Amino acid sequence: MSEAEKRPTNFIRQIIDADLENGKHSSVQTRFPPEPNGFLHIGHAKAICLNFGIAQDYQGLCNLRFDDTNPEKEDIDYVNSIQEDVKWLGFDWAGKVHYSSDYFDQLHDFAVELIEKGLAYVCFLNADEAREYRGSLKAPGKNSPFRDTSVADNLALFAKMKAGKCAEGECVLRAKIDMTSSFMCLRDPIIYRVRFAHHHQTADKWCIYPMYDFTHCLSDAIEGITHSLCTLEFQDNRRLYDWVLENVSIDVVPHQYEFSRLNLEYTVMSKRKLHTLVDEKLVNGWDDPRMPTIAAFRRRGYTPGSLREFAKRIGVTKMDNTVEIGVLEACIREDLNDNAPRAMAVLDPIKLVIENYPAGQVEELTVKNHPSDDEQGTRIVPFAAELYIEAEDFREEANKKYKRLVLDKAVRLRGAYVVTATRCDKDSEGNVTTVYGNYNADTLGKNPEDGTKPKGVIHWVAAQQSIDAEIRLYDRLFNIPNPAAAENFQSVMNEDSLITISHAKVEPSLANAKPEQAFQFERQGYFCRDNKDSQGDKLVFNRTVGLRDTWAKMDN
Repeated sequence: MSEAEKRPTNFIRQIIDADLENGKHSSVQTRFPPEPNGFLHIGHAKAICLNFGIAQDYQGLCNLRFDDTNPEKEDIDYVNSIQEDVKWLGFDWAGKVHYSSDYFDQLHDFAVELIEKGLAYVCFLNADEAREYRGSLKAPGKNSPFRDTSVADNLALFAKMKAGKCAEGECVLRAKIDMTSSFMCLRDPIIYRVRFAHHHQTADKWCIYPMYDFTHCLSDAIEGITHSLCTLEFQDNRRLYDWVLENVSIDVVPHQYEFSRLNLEYTVMSKRKLHTLVDEKLVNGWDDPRMPTIAAFRRRGYTPGSLREFAKRIGVTKMDNTVEIGVLEACIREDLNDNAPRAMAVLDPIKLVIENYPAGQVEELTVKNHPSDDEQGTRIVPFAAELYIEAEDFREEANKKYKRLVLDKAVRLRGAYVVTATRCDKDSEGNVTTVYGNYNADTLGKNPEDGTKPKGVIHWVAAQQSIDAEIRLYDRLFNIPNPAAAENFQSVMNEDSLITISHAKVEPSLANAKPEQAFQFERQGYFCRDNKDSQGDKLVFNRTVGLRDTWAKMDN
């Protein structure tokens, strides 16, 4: 099978194939054009994989361009985080980073050209008046009283705007198209407005800024983009995109194609809602592992490969739908099941004292890092008479379905010996604090000589050799699949989306874990060392995902 045959196919790739075959284009140039007004979320990850992936597969180029037309909401920190996200996902852009602000002089000249052609005018309607004149979906708009201002006067007024002699909100530059159009975006849209705001790229050079719809298409044309890919909410705006390009002097005329945006269960994708979560401190910043941002998924332990695989599985279509979060979780489980080394961590420790183990002896056991991948090697795990086990892994009495430690019954300690519990101590509230038992010294790596096989396997750590760790159990941020549909999305937030365990005990090898390094904690799930709060001697591990989808049963 050729490389071309291995590529995922979709309607956009079919268009590109046809364009190359019929000679409309001889090469492919795409772009990823984020607005630097927030962190990128997983919907952007889909767009990144699409734009950069197409450029890779067709030996073309993909630009990274910041559509930075609104300095009041933009920040250089967002610019930096977006670049980091793209590279972390495994992609790189063609040449330098591009900014729409690189073209502000050209965009200004295009606006002047439209004025000179009688296709743009300065309008002094205030916001309420403009809304009234615009009409509605059921009623046409009506012309602004400033629509027929002479070309000479409009040129002078626009120059006055540029010179900073007009107040914010006093006037705007509008395209002169059709106030009776059934498409609202064609009812004389604003293409420039006054903003006295410091810009992260152009500083204070400008006090007029172009609107996104005017800027986007012209930036594509200036950069020679062949296939401009947008989500479906820009479908109607394509008419304005094309109108602008048809009415200015430009050599390259790109075409815009729309695909469905990503909607993911148990998340919100609206930047306004994400800003609310951050600004009102409902989460701990943009990279809080409960957020749907790329930075948050990274901090939670998702890998670039798992997000690329997710984008591949959901595909590219024109149909709006909501993707089950289980699809995303399956991608990371499969990745980490194959690639994450195993380790042992006890989240709710009680002590297990092996009374017949030599007092003071510490044995170094060699344990495989992965049960089916010998190339991942082995590690040394200390074993001693006093261990920690999970509180839920011991019962005084249990039915046959319980395959853990029970009084007078045997269980295997992972990578170690078979032990039998004999008695236990309890606190004043009746909670077990210490379990006592005996071990079979001849069961390291094998079953007892009598042929009996323990029914269960539990994990453990040596008490004195273990190290303390904080474990953060992250779960879905919302309780319902579609929180955006709730009257108040904050009211459906999951109160248990973060449970912090401060008294966990982990095996000593984890002290050497690197930030973002992933592990499967035996029988617990997949975890990674936090890349922000886990510094020095402080160990913090974030749960990436459980070993299985427990929500699927709840949803059913």
